[in-house]
Amino acid sequence: MTSYFTIALPPGLPLLNSNQRPHHKVKAKLTAAIRAAAMEACSENPDMRAALAAAGTGPVLQRAYILGVLNPPSRRRADPANWYPSFKAAVDGLVDAGVLEDDDHTHVVGPDMRIGPVIKGGRISLYIQAVDEVTFAAFQWRTAS
Repeated sequence: MTSYFTIALPPGLPLLNSNQRPHHKVKAKLTAAIRAAAMEACSENPDMRAALAAAGTGPVLQRAYILGVLNPPSRRRADPANWYPSFKAAVDGLVDAGVLEDDDHTHVVGPDMRIGPVIKGGRISLYIQAVDEVTFAAFQWRTAS
C-alpha cells in the first residue's frame, strides 16, 4: 500500500476564496460541492480506492501531512492561502471518504498551500503523505508551560 496520494479536483470546479463574501447559502452550496468532488476524486484514484478497500471500516491513514496546490486558471498574481476555504472543504471530503478519521491537529498537518502551474479552468489538488508518530510530533509546536 502506498503512503502517498494525489487527489486532484476537476478543473473549472467553482472554488471558495477568503476574499469573497458570498451569502451563507451560496457558501454552503459551494462547500458541499467541493467536499463531494474531493470524495469522488478519492474513489476515482486507483491507489486510494485500493487503500480504502484495504482499510475496511477504519481510516486509510492515522496521521498525514497535506500539501494543497492551487493551479490557477491564468498567470495573474495569486495568493494560494486565499483559497483556504476550498482546501478546508476538500480535506473535509477526505474525512467523508474515510481517508482520515478527522482533520484536527492530532491527525493532520496542513494543508500547506502553494501555487502550481496554470491549468485551464483552475483547480486545487491535495498531496497527502502518511507520517509516523515521530515525524508527526516533530511538526507540532511545543510551548513552554
